Amino acid sequence: MLSPKLQDTLNEQMKNEFFSAYLYMAIAGYFQSEDLPGIASWMRVQALEEMTHGEKFYNFIADAAGRTDFRGFEAPKNTYESPLDAFRYSLKHENFVTDRINKLMDLAKEESNHAAQIFLQWFVTEQVEEEASFSLIVRKLERIGNDGNGLLRLDEELAQRVFVPPATAA
Repeated sequence: MLSPKLQDTLNEQMKNEFFSAYLYMAIAGYFQSEDLPGIASWMRVQALEEMTHGEKFYNFIADAAGRTDFRGFEAPKNTYESPLDAFRYSLKHENFVTDRINKLMDLAKEESNHAAQIFLQWFVTEQVEEEASFSLIVRKLERIGNDGNGLLRLDEELAQRVFVPPATAA
């Protein structure tokens, strides 16, 4: 059973996860227009991951006898100064998501909702991975600077990423 406050906060995070998917598709479009199809593909995989995160929230709310509440969001940013700018923006977004997940965990603990805590633990761990992944790419892009060959190599490297659905158990 979910309290009204926890249900509302879980629904807000579901919205944030779906927005993340939308944002990363927009960023993929930016990279596609910059003739960096490998990085665009990496971002599309990221968008798929975020969609599954939103679905996890949807399923948890429903399984906990809650009511899902789909909320709108504003259009994502679509243009960037550079690939580095796009990844710095993405890292900042992941920092925001981490903060929201942590606050959700705090609320679940405050309400002694053990099921929600167990569910959210997967996201706490996932956010460590998300931030590490974006941070590494930011550092690589900082090292690359204006080296076009380095950017093309990174494009080839990131093209190797494939979508692997997360385990169904949260």
